[in-house]
Amino acid sequence: MVLGHGMRLHTLLQAALDFGFVFVGVLIAAFWWRSGLPVSIYAVIAYALLLALTMLALNSWLGMYQRIHSRTVEDTRARAVLSLHLSVPVAYLLLVLLPETELNRHLLEISGMAAIFGMLANRVRSLHHRSGALVLHRVLIIGVGKEAKSVADSLGLDDPSVEISGFYPGHPDEEVHVQPQRVLTRDMSLSDTATALKVDEIIVAVRERRGGVLPLRELLDCRISGVKVMDLSSHFESMLGQIRIDALKAGWLIFGEGFNQGIIRTTIKRAFDYAFALTMLILVSPVMLITALLILFEDGGPVFYKQERVGLNGRLFNVIKFRSMRNDAESDGKPRWATANDDRVTRVGRFIRKVRIDELPQLYCVLKGDMSMVGPRPERPFFVDKLTREIPFYTVRHSVKPGVTGWAQVRYHYGASVDDAVHKLQYDLYYVKNHTLLLDLVVLFETVSVVVGGKGAQ
Repeated sequence: MVLGHGMRLHTLLQAALDFGFVFVGVLIAAFWWRSGLPVSIYAVIAYALLLALTMLALNSWLGMYQRIHSRTVEDTRARAVLSLHLSVPVAYLLLVLLPETELNRHLLEISGMAAIFGMLANRVRSLHHRSGALVLHRVLIIGVGKEAKSVADSLGLDDPSVEISGFYPGHPDEEVHVQPQRVLTRDMSLSDTATALKVDEIIVAVRERRGGVLPLRELLDCRISGVKVMDLSSHFESMLGQIRIDALKAGWLIFGEGFNQGIIRTTIKRAFDYAFALTMLILVSPVMLITALLILFEDGGPVFYKQERVGLNGRLFNVIKFRSMRNDAESDGKPRWATANDDRVTRVGRFIRKVRIDELPQLYCVLKGDMSMVGPRPERPFFVDKLTREIPFYTVRHSVKPGVTGWAQVRYHYGASVDDAVHKLQYDLYYVKNHTLLLDLVVLFETVSVVVGGKGAQ
């Protein structure tokens, strides 16, 4: 894990290679094609640097650095083509903004496009090419049961730099759920096995640890010799950006790192929230005015919808949204989750939900201090009471302010059941434990991608 947010070294290397591809490509092409003209090296370097950084931002927005995805090659190619089309006006704008130089601008623009095209072609190839990694990260999994299989599945979806060396049996009576041919014997000790297989990391994937199941002394020897040792909770936190409920123990939350609220972090987050929300309100005010008029024309008033939600430390507050359902949506007085193709949603409401315009009035809640730009989504008291009884650690999500968007919203589809609430809580717990200004920026950036793609709305 790098930067504390599940960003592995392989992902950073991919981004660094893409940056170098564009930066060096522009330099080589520009000087190769200069046609005898005197070249301003500072202008070329500035252009190459700005273009490379912009392309990293575009690729990140389009999900080109996601470690875990289920996209087809065609989908990835479509994203690459979109990135290429978006880069053309960006490259032209950068040329206009740069001071006049004696360098042929046309050749410089061509060099930039050539470098971008090559970088995107390599990005598509690397996202769907699962072999040939420069450095293999060898992982040994202790356990052969369901937990071990879950770990192996997550590693298999991650990146080609990870190689599972095998499964070292824990309890002899544990039911085998992994490929039998990959189960190692216990003829050698764990430390000797790790040495023989040149293991870089050991993941303990057994639920029951009592009764001498784990060779603690040998695990310590492996740790001392430089092999990284992780438990299930730490693995899923660093690999998937979630804290798995089924692998979570209270002691891990209590004694582990994270959950550092602090006055400095709180002050920085509040200042960022206020500045961002105020800026957004000014920018989207025309969209909000048009939305209000459309709601009035279709279904009359009221335009806004207030609803009681549970906020920081369980305090109740009123969340404000554009009304997207009929006025009689809950005429029976019984709260219900929104579902796919909900017949209570109006035509205007269906559209503003799809592109998340209905959430914009919550910017006012951010200015008031009831909400943050990023955090767990606030839930209604009725559902909070229900979920608190059924899901362990659910109330931990109330230790930070609820958000207009959140880590769970950009990582998981729209939830409309207790099971969905469990999955989203796993991401919410990760955010509560690890939230920083950097993570907030990542979430806001990925929210744009979710909105543009119309994903996750009901």
